[in-house]
Amino acid sequence: MSDFLKFERDGAVVTLTMNAPEVRNALTGNTAVDEFLAAIERINADASVRVVILTGAGSAFSSGGNVRDMKRFTTDETSPAQIAHWYRTGIQRLPLAMQRLEVPSIAAVNGPAVGAGCDLACMCDLRIASTKASFAESFIRVGLIPGDGGAWLLPRAVGLAKAMEMSFTGDPVPADEALRCGLVSRVVAPEALMAEARALAARIARNPGQILRCSKRLIREGQQQSLPSLLELSAALQVLAHKSPAHAEAVDAFIAKREPNFGDS
Repeated sequence: MSDFLKFERDGAVVTLTMNAPEVRNALTGNTAVDEFLAAIERINADASVRVVILTGAGSAFSSGGNVRDMKRFTTDETSPAQIAHWYRTGIQRLPLAMQRLEVPSIAAVNGPAVGAGCDLACMCDLRIASTKASFAESFIRVGLIPGDGGAWLLPRAVGLAKAMEMSFTGDPVPADEALRCGLVSRVVAPEALMAEARALAARIARNPGQILRCSKRLIREGQQQSLPSLLELSAALQVLAHKSPAHAEAVDAFIAKREPNFGDS
């Protein structure tokens, strides 16, 4: 049984709950990264999964890195090379794995998302927040930089100027401000958070799974590729879409003026 990550399945939707409220769902000093990687591999291998919801148990979404655990890095016994290795083989595997997650992901941010916890929310495709949520790129407050890819993730979520403000001050951003700067797409009452996330997931999951995965890949690649390269990839993926059972069903349903039934496609 997993110690950190709770895996629940409801039809085409998987809910992952970080379940270590006693440490505010910290991501280091435990098995969190390994469990995330195992869950992502499991989801990618199952074509019937179409959406993932990620949330946290207790009052926090995630407190990020376990600062108490990092205390050992201030001792003479830990070399710079060992610290770099710890990052490469530890927390840095998480953004790479989240980047490989093939299906759309929704962060249902129930409380504070701090440091690597804020970055984890940014690793998801969509973010909705409880009014009790807040976001802090707080590494500088403990004399650190974002070692988990936050300098790449945050500007893509909120823009360069806001990312710099958050990174240079370490100040928490409350839910209403997160909505204004585009970090989240909606803010709801705490008791409505998971219902809102599930409703959004259901609207996504009613679409064909293979095409959802292709759409996500195309958008992700579009963040890094030139327009000509992206158009080439679009043409290749569109061939797969045109030849898919989902497209045939959608066309038939459109002509017959009925709702399509995509099944497990």
